[in-house]
Amino acid sequence: MSTSIDLIPVKPTTAIVGEDDTPSRARKQSGPSFWFRLLSNDRVALTAAGVLGIVVLTAVFGPLLVGDLATRIDLDNSNQPPFTLAHGWANVLGTDPLGRSMLARLIVACQTTLSVAIPAVVISAVIGSAVGMWAGYHRGWRETLAMRVADVIMSFPSLLLAVVVLYVFSPSAANIVMVLALTRIPVYLRTARAESAELASRVFVDAARTFGASATSIIWRHVLPIVLPTMLTVATLDFCYVMLAESSLSFLGIGIQPPDVSWGLMVAQGRTYLHTAWWLSFFPGLAIVITTVSATILAAWARIATDPGQRWRLTVPQKRLSTFTKSGKRL
Repeated sequence: MSTSIDLIPVKPTTAIVGEDDTPSRARKQSGPSFWFRLLSNDRVALTAAGVLGIVVLTAVFGPLLVGDLATRIDLDNSNQPPFTLAHGWANVLGTDPLGRSMLARLIVACQTTLSVAIPAVVISAVIGSAVGMWAGYHRGWRETLAMRVADVIMSFPSLLLAVVVLYVFSPSAANIVMVLALTRIPVYLRTARAESAELASRVFVDAARTFGASATSIIWRHVLPIVLPTMLTVATLDFCYVMLAESSLSFLGIGIQPPDVSWGLMVAQGRTYLHTAWWLSFFPGLAIVITTVSATILAAWARIATDPGQRWRLTVPQKRLSTFTKSGKRL
């Protein structure tokens, strides 16, 4: 007596193999919706991003909306206190000694401040990152030359160097951008050099080199995508420094010159009226503080979001994260 057992073939599924859904999972973790979900789980970072968005929109479209209110002189309403609507909505933040609207001047000054800070950060980041990756990948005399040039630039205090250069040349927005970009290049150069030097010995770089890829192609395709998140975080923090440096130069009288106006220049112009018209320096100083603090918070979020080992902290809302932290558990 014999028995036969029929074997039913089982077709492998994607749940067992686990390979078919890898591209879709990678797309979900790299799309705009993924990053927005990470940002929305951190309420503080989301608020900071909203504040920076408002600042950028104000700089772009604000001067078109206020028209000539920032330059319209009305001596009958000079040094009017803020939060009074008796003289119109434009004077809700008060007026200066010439009767000009403080709100309108803050909006115009926002455009001037960002038009100096953003180009300076972009220029220094592009040049410093490119030279740093080039020097770190090739090593040898290229690395030595780049690092010695960076050491020479960093041996001078950046603000003092800016003061000397702007004292020799005429103070203007273009000269301020040039000198601030020059003094910040070593920050990106040293960071990019350190990361690219470590990546140059990785297996995937050796494989690309073995298959005949050029040095430029390897830096562009393999080194840059890994170095870029770090550079963006450094640039966000450096934006705060550059904006404060521009405000300091304008406060010293060698930055933005009238009739142009910046937040730092408004603080400098209002320091003689601190006892009688405090709002002349308070509101532009408050705008500087809010913008720099928001940029710092967003930089801290970007550092965690771009780190695969710490990104899990942003995948759940803060209330659930605090619960897991207190209980000593990890997702």
